[in-house]
Amino acid sequence: MTAETAIQDNASRDRIERTILSAAEQVFSQHGYRGASLQAIADQAGLPKANILYYMGTKQALYVRLLNRMMSRWNAVLEDITPDSDPGRVLSDFIRTKMMLGQRYPEGSKLFAAEILAGAPFLNDYLAGELRDWVASRAAIIRQWAEQGKMDAVDPHLLIFLIWSATQHYTDYSAQVSGILGRDALNEADLQSITQFLEHVILKGCGVQQSDATHLAVK
Repeated sequence: MTAETAIQDNASRDRIERTILSAAEQVFSQHGYRGASLQAIADQAGLPKANILYYMGTKQALYVRLLNRMMSRWNAVLEDITPDSDPGRVLSDFIRTKMMLGQRYPEGSKLFAAEILAGAPFLNDYLAGELRDWVASRAAIIRQWAEQGKMDAVDPHLLIFLIWSATQHYTDYSAQVSGILGRDALNEADLQSITQFLEHVILKGCGVQQSDATHLAVK
């Protein structure tokens, strides 16, 4: 196999896996884990069921991979932070990215919420292992920011929980928010106002100055 062929094969595999994950996100969010089937996911993806098994393995393996992908998307903005990073910019980017992704991938957000509300039967190992370690490493950097005087000494775990929950509310409970605000659905201006409100309240609560550069529209 030539290098060019290998690159093409990898690109083809990535494309098929993205198609399967997108289809699975829709089927699992509509029917839940128990109600979803690999055949329904295959039909949604427009692929043979054998392809689902080949690329993803079992239904449980596909489900867990899908949930892990959601968390990776949400938290990617915190991957490269260091004690030298600007907490105002990092926290603003985290809030804006989480809001944007919730609106772009609502099925995945609601699927993750349903898994947690069910007691996280398929994510216990991930939550208590990989994700716990990841949050601890981010919390350590946030503590260093406080020690350097860049922000108040807030509990970093609770800060991360707050950003997760506050942003996800506008996806998982969008019907409630829209109904109270008298909207059929949240529009672009609503989302921008919500994002800026969360930035203002959370950053001010952390004793962090908010940069004007962070006031960007959610796309």
